[in-house]
Amino acid sequence: MAGAASVLTDDSLISRVDTGLLRAERVLALISGLATFTLMLLAVVSVSGRNVFNNPLPGYVDWIETAMPLIAFLGISYVQREGGHIRMDIVVSHLRGRVLWAVEFITTAIVLVLMVALIWGSWAHFDRSFDMTRPFWSRDSTIDINLPLWPAKLIVPVAFSVLALRLVLQLWGFGRGFLLGLESPVAVPLILNAAEQAAAEAEHIQGRD
Repeated sequence: MAGAASVLTDDSLISRVDTGLLRAERVLALISGLATFTLMLLAVVSVSGRNVFNNPLPGYVDWIETAMPLIAFLGISYVQREGGHIRMDIVVSHLRGRVLWAVEFITTAIVLVLMVALIWGSWAHFDRSFDMTRPFWSRDSTIDINLPLWPAKLIVPVAFSVLALRLVLQLWGFGRGFLLGLESPVAVPLILNAAEQAAAEAEHIQGRD
């Protein structure tokens, strides 16, 4: 499961790189959220048009198909930075010091290898769809209103590449924590215990007053 985590910052180079990458991740997460909101509006328009005017939104399913990568993939790097992906915190939370950072380094390295393979595969999938000599630069399109599919397919390797950069940065952080014997290295998600999580939530609520 995924528990609450925090990411520390300081004036070190790795922290500055982390902060810079975080800005890009927040923009991608915002785009993902806007895409979700837009699909909600399209659903309202389509259902209202069908029920009131007997004329649903043309190509509604096509728009969902092309927008789905925006929703599914653009926010994954931001979630990785915040430690929000599914993981066995019940095991990792019992580890401390160099043992913890070694385990985190190994598991992150495995994920990075997987992501590199997915970047290669998703880019090949996009490349099969993209053709500069064809209308809309596309070899394939949606069934109903013929939207080109290559933009949606391009989103996947782009999002995975940002995630790969985040994983490389976290390898740097975990490796630094292991070599220097740090208790709380920067630029990596640190698991919070119940008391720390409650304090963080209380501080967050108080900040909204």
